[in-house]
Amino acid sequence: MAKFITAQEAAKLIPDGATVGFAGMGLSGWPEEIACAIRDNFKETGHPRDLDLKQGSALGDWGYGNQFEGWDRTRRPGGPDKEHGNRGITRLGEAGPGLVAKWSAAHIGSAFALTELVRQNKIQCHCLPQGVIVNLWREIAAGRPGLMTKIGLGTFVDPRIEGGKMNEVTTEDLVELVEFQGEEYLFYKSFPVNVAILRGTTADENGNITFEHESMMNEGLSVAMAAKNTGGIVIVQVEYVTKGGTMNPKEVKIPGILVDYVVQATDPMACWQAEGVYFEPAFSGQIRKPMDALPRLPLGDRKIICRRCAMELKPGAIANLGVGIPADVASVVAEEGYTDKVTLTAETGGIGGVPSALPNFGSNYNPECIMLHNDMFDMIDGGGLDITVLGLAQADEAGNLNVSKFGPRLTGPGGFINITQSAKKVVFCGNFMAKSKEHVEDGKLIIDQEGTIHKFVKEVEQITFSGRYARPDQTILYVTERCVFQLIDGKMTLIEIAPGLDLEKDILAHMDFKPEISPDLKLMDAGIFQEEWGGLDTVLGQ
Repeated sequence: MAKFITAQEAAKLIPDGATVGFAGMGLSGWPEEIACAIRDNFKETGHPRDLDLKQGSALGDWGYGNQFEGWDRTRRPGGPDKEHGNRGITRLGEAGPGLVAKWSAAHIGSAFALTELVRQNKIQCHCLPQGVIVNLWREIAAGRPGLMTKIGLGTFVDPRIEGGKMNEVTTEDLVELVEFQGEEYLFYKSFPVNVAILRGTTADENGNITFEHESMMNEGLSVAMAAKNTGGIVIVQVEYVTKGGTMNPKEVKIPGILVDYVVQATDPMACWQAEGVYFEPAFSGQIRKPMDALPRLPLGDRKIICRRCAMELKPGAIANLGVGIPADVASVVAEEGYTDKVTLTAETGGIGGVPSALPNFGSNYNPECIMLHNDMFDMIDGGGLDITVLGLAQADEAGNLNVSKFGPRLTGPGGFINITQSAKKVVFCGNFMAKSKEHVEDGKLIIDQEGTIHKFVKEVEQITFSGRYARPDQTILYVTERCVFQLIDGKMTLIEIAPGLDLEKDILAHMDFKPEISPDLKLMDAGIFQEEWGGLDTVLGQ
């Protein structure tokens, strides 16, 4: 039976050098109070030290939460926010060097203090595909040696390129290239888990854990099983405690037999549902929000991009939307009244409804179903997505994409590698140049100030998507507010240009390579540059 303890007592249970597993995305599933206690205990005693952190998704806070709810930031553990958000796994970097020795994650960009230690070469760091990590927990739990998959081939995760290593001091090989039945695969190795630190909504007196207020069904069950089956302990932070025997057994997501310790948070601010909101019942199924209450994009370059991406949808399509501009495609589909014609999904498991953009990315308004995070990536990796729309940060003449590393800025791939290697159609989208200023006038795009950073470069800094490894049956598009490219026969080919722009002056002059120009070069649909569009009628109104 689980023992109920304080966060401070939990921090003292973690041995030096422990491998520690976490689950969740953003602040969903994040045990904030325990993390702060670990940080504080290290500052006071020097222990625990040299931890090896393992996580699947981004576990952090971009700082958006500062703008929401009018809550008093001085009340929650750790005190007020600074310039950026300081909640999430970055808490374990706030104590400086020594607490953490190694860190493996799919996404590290929102954990500012920890990422700074990676940049300074004070901790080792690997970035691996999100879907691989969340399903590797199952392999560990089942006593298998690891996960064999094609996911990651040709990207920076491939050991022939970088092996997922994010700085100079990272030397350990976590990924092996193997051959099986004449084909290449990557093998991601299992490891013992000493401590699992998780979060749920409610615990009963026997340690059974429910997720009723969580916006996603994270991989916590698999992490708990991995820890227990390799001799580790499981600690779960919750907001509420209820009498034993009162829970609906179908609502228990982590059974008490896997839970050693329960920490009931003393501050509700340690239990945020997502980065931007303490609790939104439309994310977790308690209510269904009217569609006209959802945010609507103003007309501008971002909306043009999202509308052009939405034109790639087909009736009945199962679609995934990534973070940033791609997430706002959901807003366009909702505004046009066609959320019932396609199924929009989130990589964390949300099916249907309208996926949220930041600060609540990973959560869906009005979902029809919330799958387990691991199960969603089984569907993704197996080819279950008809289309995905993902960010375009840097592209090169071979069609490669980089969204994971830019000079000293370290981010990681998140679910990008799994999704792009598996979806039937891949639409990358983003502004044509970074830091440009544009507006729409009389149905045309007007460039007010030219950008200062080229996004179409000769060679990307890190390969997060490999154009060479794109499947022959995949359609690969690159959508910007100025033009659209398609990967055709391994070559970046310009197929559309925005009305009113000059091909040489506004596009080719700002690329570090010369693309192929389609002999059938078209103008982008003029309707997407109007205040009211209605263009999805021709695409989805069938």
